[in-house]
Amino acid sequence: MSAQSASAEVKPKRLVVTNPDLCVGCMSCMFACARRYPSGGLAKSAIHVRSVGGFEKGFTVIVCRACPNPPCAKVCPTGALTPRKGGGVILNPAKCIGCGMCREACPFGAIQWDTDQNKPMICVHCGYCTNYCPHGVLELEEVRW
Repeated sequence: MSAQSASAEVKPKRLVVTNPDLCVGCMSCMFACARRYPSGGLAKSAIHVRSVGGFEKGFTVIVCRACPNPPCAKVCPTGALTPRKGGGVILNPAKCIGCGMCREACPFGAIQWDTDQNKPMICVHCGYCTNYCPHGVLELEEVRW
């Protein structure tokens, strides 16, 4: 590989929750993610903000952590989830049978569910949500594994 092509190589990135204590529960990240699927609203968001006790105790951001050896892909009986370069998975909806085993296998509870399609909603680590978080809770970072 030439030096020119090596520098042009796109390095994988993943979404990370860098400052969870700064989350105020505004759900701007969820709304941003949902814009990818304008007809679905928040039900189509692959990121979720949940209260752990309101403003007194804070909020938590639940999103795919880009596991390097994703347990959700291991349990998929049809191969609908394949490991993504940089961690996490890519969903092939045509292969998905909606069994929900991936959702159960995720140790972080990060697989949201599209009840209309009976399929998982999984973060693709595009970073769109990072542009809308007013408190710098989320970042897109280069994978260093």
